[in-house]
Amino acid sequence: MFIETEGTPNPATLKFLPGRDVMGDRGTADFASAEAAARSPLAARIFALPGVARVFLGADFVTVTEDGANGWASLRAQVLGAIMDHFVSGLPVLEGEGEDGEGDFDPADAEVVEQIKELLDTRVRPAVAGDGGDIVFRGFRDGVVRLHLQGACSGCPSSRATLKHGVENMLRHYVPEVVAVEQVEA
Repeated sequence: MFIETEGTPNPATLKFLPGRDVMGDRGTADFASAEAAARSPLAARIFALPGVARVFLGADFVTVTEDGANGWASLRAQVLGAIMDHFVSGLPVLEGEGEDGEGDFDPADAEVVEQIKELLDTRVRPAVAGDGGDIVFRGFRDGVVRLHLQGACSGCPSSRATLKHGVENMLRHYVPEVVAVEQVEA
């Protein structure tokens, strides 16, 4: 098994591409701690390594954020080994069901919310996934779209600028009901 590694805009995060589906079409999974990763044998295996701060599972990639203590010098090879060992073991990537991801919005805004989600899915998520992350719709109230950044995007120095100057401007252009975008935690 050959696993490619790519840098991301977040210097603390690397993207690992195992050349096969990780989550496939089941969405994404973001784990900010070893405890949160209990339902994922893959994420738990990676969290068992010293220096891992966050694990994100995408369609065909895994992003890992290091805690800043030792850097990527030895951790990169350990993560590569953990990913390879997981896929060789035959264990599932994720056990059980994830969250529903519907978000908080007034049912009267359902049509606007569908437009927002469509734009996020077709124009934003592919670009964000290319950088090793994801952006998840969390709600729409009073013209404000609430989004949660995951993976390499979580804690990235440029994430606020991406949200305000990229995502917010695009959504305001195509959906006049949108007045602002704000980042929220889980």
